[in-house]
Amino acid sequence: MSKTIVVTEKPSIANSFAEVLGVTEKEDGYMEDDNYIITWCVGHLVSLCYPEDYDPELKKWRMETLPFLPDEYRYKVIENVKKQFNVIKKLYHRSDVDEILYAGDAGREGLYIQMLVRAQAGIREGLTERVVWIDSHTEDAIRNGIQDAKPLDTEYYQNLKQAGYMRAIADSAIGINFSRVLSIKYGNLYKSKSKTATKGVIRAGRVMSAVLAMIVEREREIKNFKPTYYYKIANRISTDGGAVIGNWKVTDDSRYKDSPLLYEEKGFREEKNAKEMIAGLPDTVTIVSCEKKDVKKNAPLLFNLAELQAECSKSFKIGPDRTLEIAQSLYEKKLTTYPRTDARVLSSAIAKEIVTNIKGLSGYDAMKGYVDEILENGWYQGTEKTKYTDDSKITDHYAIIPTGDVSALSEIKYDEKAVYEVITRRFLSIFYPAAVYEKYELEMLAGTEHFFASDKVLADPGYMKVAGILKKDKNEKDLSVYENLKAGDVYDSKYVTDKGTTSPPSRYTSGSIILAMENAGNLIEDEELRAQIKGSGIGTSATRGDIYKKLIAIGYIQVEKKTQVLRPTDDGYVIYDIMKDVLPELLSPKMTAEWEQGLSEIEHGEKSRDEYQEQINEFVREKVSAIKEKNGGENYKGESLIKDTKFKCPLCGGKVTYHRKYGYKCENYIRKDEGCAFHIGPMLGILIGDKEMNDLLKKGITNRIKGWVSKSGKKFDAALRMNVDKSENKMELSFDFDAGKDKITCPKCGGEVIEGPKGFFCSNYKNGCQLNGLWKNACWVKITASDVKKLLKKQTIEKTAKTKSGKSYKKKIAYDIEKGEIYEVKK
Repeated sequence: MSKTIVVTEKPSIANSFAEVLGVTEKEDGYMEDDNYIITWCVGHLVSLCYPEDYDPELKKWRMETLPFLPDEYRYKVIENVKKQFNVIKKLYHRSDVDEILYAGDAGREGLYIQMLVRAQAGIREGLTERVVWIDSHTEDAIRNGIQDAKPLDTEYYQNLKQAGYMRAIADSAIGINFSRVLSIKYGNLYKSKSKTATKGVIRAGRVMSAVLAMIVEREREIKNFKPTYYYKIANRISTDGGAVIGNWKVTDDSRYKDSPLLYEEKGFREEKNAKEMIAGLPDTVTIVSCEKKDVKKNAPLLFNLAELQAECSKSFKIGPDRTLEIAQSLYEKKLTTYPRTDARVLSSAIAKEIVTNIKGLSGYDAMKGYVDEILENGWYQGTEKTKYTDDSKITDHYAIIPTGDVSALSEIKYDEKAVYEVITRRFLSIFYPAAVYEKYELEMLAGTEHFFASDKVLADPGYMKVAGILKKDKNEKDLSVYENLKAGDVYDSKYVTDKGTTSPPSRYTSGSIILAMENAGNLIEDEELRAQIKGSGIGTSATRGDIYKKLIAIGYIQVEKKTQVLRPTDDGYVIYDIMKDVLPELLSPKMTAEWEQGLSEIEHGEKSRDEYQEQINEFVREKVSAIKEKNGGENYKGESLIKDTKFKCPLCGGKVTYHRKYGYKCENYIRKDEGCAFHIGPMLGILIGDKEMNDLLKKGITNRIKGWVSKSGKKFDAALRMNVDKSENKMELSFDFDAGKDKITCPKCGGEVIEGPKGFFCSNYKNGCQLNGLWKNACWVKITASDVKKLLKKQTIEKTAKTKSGKSYKKKIAYDIEKGEIYEVKK
C-alpha cells in the first residue's frame, strides 16, 4: 500500500497531525500506520556553508580573500541534528511512499527550512509533492489543510521558496563580508575605543546594523536635546455651571498669523510678547459657537505579531522574543492561530465562519459574559463587510485570533494566560458597538483672537468593556457648564500665560522598536495611523525579535528589565561611529526596508532571484572595495592601550605602566603569584587614575572616592588605603570608610553625629546622649548631612518644598536643640 509522508515543523506539531489522522505507532524520529508516515524537522536541519567549508584557508580573515561571493552557494547538514535529517532522508527514498505533504511552519522561513532538507536529502522520482498551509492546529484546520493542499510546483510556493533562499544568501553575503572587512580594517580602532576586553571583531548585519543605528541615533537625539520654552495664552470665563478655560490658537484672522514672534503657533517665544498680547485684549469674549456632538471610537484592528509584541512589552514588561515564544506555544496548543503574521484583519472566508470561534470561547469563563452578549445580539453578523475584514491586506495569514478551542486552557502557564486573554479581548472587542463620547466644542472671540475649549465624557463604553481598557479619562469634566452657552453671549474674561516646553523624543522600548522596525524605522505611536500606513518594514514578523535579542547578546544594546527601555552600550556607540564613517548605507532603515521589499517582490513574482542576488553582490563588491582603499589602503593601527607612567613600583622600584582596561602594574609583574606583586586593576566598578595612584604611593591613602559598587549592587563612598611589605613582596588594598568625611560634632556631648537610614544621631546615644529629632524627612522636605551641620550651628536653612498640586515654593527650616525637633520658621 502506498503511503503519504507528512513533514511538520517540530515533534509537538507532528503529534497534533497524528491525533487527527489516527497514527499511533511510534518509531525513532517518525510515526507510522498503513496510510501515513509523520515526521518532523527540529528547526533548521541544513544551513549555508561557511567560507572555510569551501576552502580551509578562508577560515583566516584576510583582505585579499574579500569579497566572498561564490558563484554557487553550498549547504551542509547541521551536525547536532544530523540524526533527524538522516531519518527524513531515508523516508524520502522509501519505495512504498508516493506522496510528501510539506506541513511545516506556513510562511517563507518555514517553507525554506523544508526545501533545504528536500534539496540536501533528495527525493525519489515520481513522488507527488503538496504543501499544507494552515493557520491553526485544530482538528478541522488540519483536515481541511490536508484536503486543500496545493502542489509544491504552484507558482506562489516556488516564488516563496526562492525568496527564502535569497533572504539567507543576502544575510550571509552582507554579514560575512562586512563583518570581516570592518574587523580587519578597524578592529584595532574598536579595541582602542572600547571599554571592554574585546578582540576587535565587528559584527555587521543586513537588519541588525540598521536597528542598532535607530537606537543609537535616538539616544543621542535625547542626550543632545535642548528644550525650547514658549508661552501659551489661556482665558477663563465664569458661567452659572462653573468655570470654562479656553486656549488661544492662531487663526486666519488673528493679528499674529505667520508672526515671527510665535514658536510653531504653540505660543510666543518671549513672555513679554505674550503679556503684550493679553494687555491688548478686551475684558470680554463673545461666544462664537458651542456645539454638542457624539463622537464614536471603534475597536482597534486585531493583533499581528508586531502589535502583540508591543502590547506585551507595555503591559507585561516582557521582550518581543518571549512574546513570540508564548504566541508560538498558544498556537501549538491549538488556542490561537498562526503567530508570525503581519496582517491585522480577517480574510473574508474566515469572517463568514467567525461565529464558530466566538461560540468556542463560551468555555472560557472570563469571557463567557461577553460571548453571550455578542451571540444574543447577533453582533458578529456582517463582519465580512467591516474594516476588520480585508483580503487585500493579507499576504500569507490573517490576524492572530483565538481558535475557539479552549481544551488546553487549563494547562497553560501564568504568562501564557495573560497573553491569551489580551488576544481574546482584542478579538471579541471588534464585534462590540463603538464607544461613544459626549463632547462639547466651544469657540470664543476676543477682538480678533480666538479661544477654544473642548471637553468630553464617556457616554457608552461599547467595546471598551471587553477590551479591558475602561478607565476614567483624566480630561473628563462635568459638561453641564456648557449647556447654557450659546452663540452671541458675552462673558467677562480673564487671561493668563502658561509656560510650555518642548520634550525630547521617547527612548525605544523592546515593544516600540518592533513597531518602528515594522514601519521602516518610523515609530508611529498612534494605533489608528499605523493601521493606515502600508510600507516595507525592517526584517519580518518571524525575525524581528531575534534581531533585538542578538543585539543584546553581542553587547551592542542593553535593556532595562523593569521598563523594557533600550539603550546603546559603549560598544554599540563605537560600532555605530565606525560604520557611520565607512558604511552608512548599512545603517539606513530605508535601505534595509528596500532590501526587504525586494524579497517581497520575489515572493510575488515581480523580481527574479538572479536579479536580486546581483544587486546584493554589486553592493557588497562596491563597498568592500571602498573600505579596503580607505586611508590609502592601510589598516587602522589603533591607539596603544598601554602607557608608561612617572610612578615607581613601591615593592621593587621598577617602572609602573598603565593599561586602559587593566590598570597599573609593575614592569616586573608577570601574573598572580609570579614576579613582582604590584598590580592595581579595576575594583568594584572603579579603575583609579593618576591622582589616586600618586596619593597611594606618597600617602598610602586616597581622598574619599565616590561610586564604589558592592557585590550586592549597593553604592558606597570610601577612601582606598594601601599597605606594602617589601620583604614579603606583598601589597594589600583596603577601604577606609571614615577618611575624608566631613565630621559633624554633637553640640550636647562633643561626639560625632552619624548618618543612619532614616536620620542623624550622636555616636554616644548608647551612652545617654539625648540628641534627637534630626530626621531626613522633616517639615515635608529632605534633610541632608550639610543641612544638619548648619542646623546644629543654630543656622536657618532654606529648602524647596512642593504643594499637593506640584507647585514649588521656598520654606525656612531651623532646629531646636533642647526640644529635639526640626521646625519651619514662619514669617
